[in-house]
Amino acid sequence: MLGTDYPSNKYLPAGNQCSHLMEAVLPFLKDADITFGNLEGSFADSTAKAKICRDTLNCYVFRMPEKFVTCLAEAGFDMMSLANNHSGDFGNEGQLNTMKVLDHAGIACAGLPECPVAIVTRDSIRIGLCAFAPNKGTCSLTDISAAARIVKDLKKTCNIVMVSFHGGAEGKDHQHVTRKPETYLGHGRGNVYEFAHAMIDAGGDLLLGHGPHVTRAIEIYKDRLICYSLGNFCTYGRFNLQGPNGYAPIMNIKLDQTGKFLQGEIIPVKQTGRGITVLDPEKQAIRKIQELTRTDFPEVPLEITDEGVIVY
Repeated sequence: MLGTDYPSNKYLPAGNQCSHLMEAVLPFLKDADITFGNLEGSFADSTAKAKICRDTLNCYVFRMPEKFVTCLAEAGFDMMSLANNHSGDFGNEGQLNTMKVLDHAGIACAGLPECPVAIVTRDSIRIGLCAFAPNKGTCSLTDISAAARIVKDLKKTCNIVMVSFHGGAEGKDHQHVTRKPETYLGHGRGNVYEFAHAMIDAGGDLLLGHGPHVTRAIEIYKDRLICYSLGNFCTYGRFNLQGPNGYAPIMNIKLDQTGKFLQGEIIPVKQTGRGITVLDPEKQAIRKIQELTRTDFPEVPLEITDEGVIVY
């Protein structure tokens, strides 16, 4: 979320420019066959009215200027998830406009009924993306059987299937994978453990979670990697960046041509100021993933070195 002009332009980066927000980590984002992220909010210069907020001064509704998509393209993003609780902030019109803006920038997207899946090809390898959330207007995270059908169908035509999921309760008090259904502010946020395993059973190869806005554990299941939450990455102006909300991993994952996990690296980053992403010399994300993985998945023979190398 690269800043928002709603409810005020004061939530946009200085000079109405976003190029500096990820400048410090561009080499890591560009140096990949596929770079994936989760997009919270709409791209629109003018669109339908926003969802209703009871308190307009604390209204978490995100609308990024359309020109900001250039910052994603120049950073190397190839695929984006739109399955989250903010993609519908400006209704279906905002979602459709976001799809159009991303398409014009050459970025594939998935996670809405209008675009449930996306496919890109690299060196004759077909990579599919599907995305899910427990929110109206997105492909459902809580309807596991329907999600599994999407994954199965995608695997029929793709060598590798990436599954994005925006689930689990939010914040520093919800860093653990409970293996149970989770709720937040009275809303069901799914059972991310059950969901992730079911998606791999259906043919998913790489599971990428990002709902809790904090870093969570990783797991290997059937030789496939599950990242239960990648935290906040570049979220200017309106996100809580205190404590564990302010640091996160860039995950550099290597898979074979069938989607089997080979090796990975955790590149620890943090956000400074109102949301500028930089490398984290304290390596907080590495230490947190080490700790949570040992605690939440002690049965998984997974090694994470102090430098962030993931070995299975």
